[in-house]
Amino acid sequence: MNTKSYLIILIFFTFLISCDDNVLPKPKAMLRLEYPDSLVELLVTEKFQFEHNSQAQIKKNKNFAVTLDYPLMKGSIFITYKEVNSNLEKLLADAQKLSYEHVVKADNITEQPFINEKDRVYGMYYEVLGDAASQAQFYVTDSTQHFVTGSLYFRAKPNYDSIYPAAIYLQKDIRTIMESLRWKE
Repeated sequence: MNTKSYLIILIFFTFLISCDDNVLPKPKAMLRLEYPDSLVELLVTEKFQFEHNSQAQIKKNKNFAVTLDYPLMKGSIFITYKEVNSNLEKLLADAQKLSYEHVVKADNITEQPFINEKDRVYGMYYEVLGDAASQAQFYVTDSTQHFVTGSLYFRAKPNYDSIYPAAIYLQKDIRTIMESLRWKE
């Protein structure tokens, strides 16, 4: 054998040995979901009105309750209304209890007070981080007649990493609802 043959055999074995079956994991990445810009519409009920995302499908239920459904995101915002009849403390306690039932699965719950003195709308917004069933909740009241609660839920197993983009999008919508809510007199 000549030198050229040895060189070819050496190159062949080098390639054969260098081929390794080690599989490298793919780097972690965030799922990039983009949702349309929200166009705001006004929803009027007999007791209150608020602005909401036009992407939502509206279902008015009995007792002035409203469901805003977002089929693309498999999420819904549930709005409930109750009259205040010397039971404000109980309504507040129930709303706060509902928000803190998620503390078992939540990584963190952030409270943000809301005050609109001009329109007599006072309340609290709760942002829930982690694998909880609800990612955002709020309640508002005028302290004398009206009490409204809102909750964001997804029709999927609560995996915060997976629902994060939709949760952020709908948290903006639920804040818009709370901040634009006005009482009908």
